[in-house]
Amino acid sequence: MEDQRVAVVTGASRGIGRAIALALGATGHAVVVGYASNDAAAEEVVNEITAAGGRAVAARADVAEEGDVAAMFDTAVAAYGGVDVVVNSAGRTALAPIAELELDVLDAVHRTNIRGSFVVAREAARRVRSGGAIVLLSTSVVGLRFPRYGAYAASKGAVEAMTLILAREMRGRDITVNAVAPGPTATELFFEGKDEATVEQLAKQPPMERLGTPADIAAVVAFLTGPGGRWVNGQVLRANGGII
Repeated sequence: MEDQRVAVVTGASRGIGRAIALALGATGHAVVVGYASNDAAAEEVVNEITAAGGRAVAARADVAEEGDVAAMFDTAVAAYGGVDVVVNSAGRTALAPIAELELDVLDAVHRTNIRGSFVVAREAARRVRSGGAIVLLSTSVVGLRFPRYGAYAASKGAVEAMTLILAREMRGRDITVNAVAPGPTATELFFEGKDEATVEQLAKQPPMERLGTPADIAAVVAFLTGPGGRWVNGQVLRANGGII
């Protein structure tokens, strides 16, 4: 299948990344399921894609390590011949007031979210074929400014900046670069550390009065990386149900 498009998705063993990998597999992409540590969860995603008639392989990688990321892209080339789509969904969060956040926690968040996004984006810029697409994951909290999200929002603000610059650096190569910024989305990462009242409050904020789902975000990514999204470039899409 030499004409099949090939997608590399990081953070694809759970949550939004998993939904993105499944969505791209369902739209005909061969998928490299990038993941940090959970072998079994990654293999489950691979098995789900292949059971539906798609092609997929897992690749373990720390997104902040350039050798790991290069090897993940090498896996895509060896298995499927190249890379057309890259989605960096790997991320880390930490909730605390800025006055109380430990700096080692700040460093860990920024290592994954800023350095990791940069390493993946850099490799994508070097490897993605003409006609391809690069999507980085941000967060609507950059605009919503929720208290306790200072470290996380700061890291994702950096992701948005590099997205907009990389889109312009890809001039002449027919490669789109965009960011998707989910609002509150029902994932394990979102529910962690939140009581029922907090979850209910956040779910009521969008006019649609519910949390987003990983499938909601995956559908936006599938659009941006598909034929219908070719004229969307250098943008940050706030996929949050209208929350303000």
